[in-house]
Amino acid sequence: MSGTVAMITGAAGNLGRAVAHVFAESGARLILVDASLSHLRTAFPDAPAGWQLAEVDLTRRDAAQQRLGEAIAAAGRLDALCAIAGGFRMGEAVHETSPETWKLMMDVNVQTLLNTAHAAVPAMLAQGRGRIVTVGAASARQGLAAMGAYTAAKSAVMRLTEAMAAELGPRGINVNGVLPSVIDTPQNRAAMPDADPAAWVKPADLAAVIRFLASDAAVAINGALIPVNGRG
Repeated sequence: MSGTVAMITGAAGNLGRAVAHVFAESGARLILVDASLSHLRTAFPDAPAGWQLAEVDLTRRDAAQQRLGEAIAAAGRLDALCAIAGGFRMGEAVHETSPETWKLMMDVNVQTLLNTAHAAVPAMLAQGRGRIVTVGAASARQGLAAMGAYTAAKSAVMRLTEAMAAELGPRGINVNGVLPSVIDTPQNRAAMPDADPAAWVKPADLAAVIRFLASDAAVAINGALIPVNGRG
């Protein structure tokens, strides 16, 4: 992937940092996107001069269009988009779901993807090629108690991934998604102290799958939603 320009949203998070690391190992130039510039600087204190750190609220289309457009223009191209930005909240029962919970899950998981695609896809279409990788969830393959808003949001991400693959595949842009189970993060270990994290997905392992899907080695894969379950 030497010379590849890759955009990673949610880059300051656990998975975003892991993806940035494996892409950097492969020689990619990175556009690292997060809602907080300070978090980006903390996560990437030694970012090379060729990388861009872009602070933007991806839930706002106008902000995403302007800031991501500027970053792509500065890079001169965009070869890969890793749309990692998202979030989880254990919710209420469906009949008790608050408007705030519903809006939050849809905003951070679905609206961020829509707004990122709105800003990034035209650059790939102009090139006639590109790779997009989204992050769904293994748990969103069915509805689960107290997770209705989250599984609905991640299910929407998965359907949008398939729709983009159908729309963009014939135009040289492969679109695929990963469906991780529980990711081994400090936050998940704190939330589930009695669980066995050895069975969870390591961020570096999930990042390696994402890198593969964003590479030319995956040219024959389009519209796939790939489970990444660790040892669970």
